[in-house]
Amino acid sequence: MRYRYLDLRRTEMIHAMEARSRFLHLVRQYMEENRFLEIETPILARSTPEGARDYLVPSRIHPGAFYALPQSPQLFKQMLMIGSMDRYYQIARCFRDEDSRKDRQPEFTQIDMEMSFVDMKDIQDMIEGLITYVWRGLFGTEPETPFRRIGYREAIESYGSDKPDLRYDLKFVSLTETVKDAPYEIFQRIIKAGGIVAGINLKAEIAGERVGRNDVDRYIGQAKKFGLGGLTWMRCKDGKLDSNITKYFTPEILEAIRRKMDAEEGDLLFLIAGPRKSTYEGGGNLRRKLAEDLDLVPEGEMQFIWLVDCPMFDIDPVSGKYDAFHHPFVLPENDLGDEYVGGACFDLCLNGSELGSGSLRIHDPALQTEVFRKIGMDEDKIMADFGFFVEALGYGAPPHGGMALGVDRFLSILLGKETIRDVIAFPKNKRAVSLLDNSPAKVDYRKLEELQIMTLAIEDMDFEDPENADEV
Repeated sequence: MRYRYLDLRRTEMIHAMEARSRFLHLVRQYMEENRFLEIETPILARSTPEGARDYLVPSRIHPGAFYALPQSPQLFKQMLMIGSMDRYYQIARCFRDEDSRKDRQPEFTQIDMEMSFVDMKDIQDMIEGLITYVWRGLFGTEPETPFRRIGYREAIESYGSDKPDLRYDLKFVSLTETVKDAPYEIFQRIIKAGGIVAGINLKAEIAGERVGRNDVDRYIGQAKKFGLGGLTWMRCKDGKLDSNITKYFTPEILEAIRRKMDAEEGDLLFLIAGPRKSTYEGGGNLRRKLAEDLDLVPEGEMQFIWLVDCPMFDIDPVSGKYDAFHHPFVLPENDLGDEYVGGACFDLCLNGSELGSGSLRIHDPALQTEVFRKIGMDEDKIMADFGFFVEALGYGAPPHGGMALGVDRFLSILLGKETIRDVIAFPKNKRAVSLLDNSPAKVDYRKLEELQIMTLAIEDMDFEDPENADEV
């Protein structure tokens, strides 16, 4: 990455850049054919709390004030709908000050779109049409449509993920009710605390001789790394379940587990237990690890799914604080005072990765204000951060909705790349550093002086010296 301009000479990189260019050209063709207007939204905007940290840009003309680089064009595209731009799209640059991963960069590109007078199916159909058009242009074939739909709760409880990879099976089965009366102290303690017990069946033809006793111990250690308290195992032998813990279960409960898990001769069962959210999340990581180790992931297959029936809010189990599941502009599907509030939102996933999210938006200023209150914002905070947007809604907003698709992530999967850095011309490394031009870098103090910004070299201060007290 230090000599990226030389790395780009490789045939593999040239092909990646050609594919990216062709991909975006096809996107624009499709959107234009469907009467979308390509409209640019500001890069310098107001900092608003939308989930991730903002990149801030100081203003020279207004000392002490800052612009923010957009995390997404969310508010602007909604205001375009208020302004009667019924079909908008943009190949949008977005910026989020988050830790880098193989599928995340500080700056990234998304296909952003918004439409007025639509329902969720209209948006999904438009996206399926876009992907089919691009697919045909790139590969000469078409993906199977309509894409499979799976509910959020089913995805979590069956696959341990809100972006499940359905190219292989390995589904979790709930065993909480089955083992609730088992004289096994660990399970009893977990269930009484409101936790869950679930199991996954490694069929004999999958596991067989490949997962022996030493491998089981290795997966128990792996489960702990995934945040699980441990891993309970049983193997079906001579028509019964056998392991070092079956003595803690009655024969009736063991038989009930065997039937519920559809366990046959030679099958290996892994049981997970603990708090619902963290246990399913850890179980999902374990499921992926098992699939990789046992070569269950088919090569070259692309499995699109719509994740639907999503909640409106995430609720912290300790504090009880509400937070938006997607963002606070999603249209609630029922009364905000209900115990469970569904959101008119959905995700598009491909091979275990989330490609993008979409939703219907709130178009009533009173309801938007109520949602802000629900996530803990007081009136002053609402007016300070979103007063301009609530005011805009008050001038009459049509029912509207839209979606954003991650270009870099989508391309990396299509081209079989391990990281999105391989489809970006000049990416940052894992520490968000550009080795090519050594950014971020310190700037001349005179530039900071113009901006009336002072930086403190904390590491140079002597905190023990009383004479430095004022400076410290």
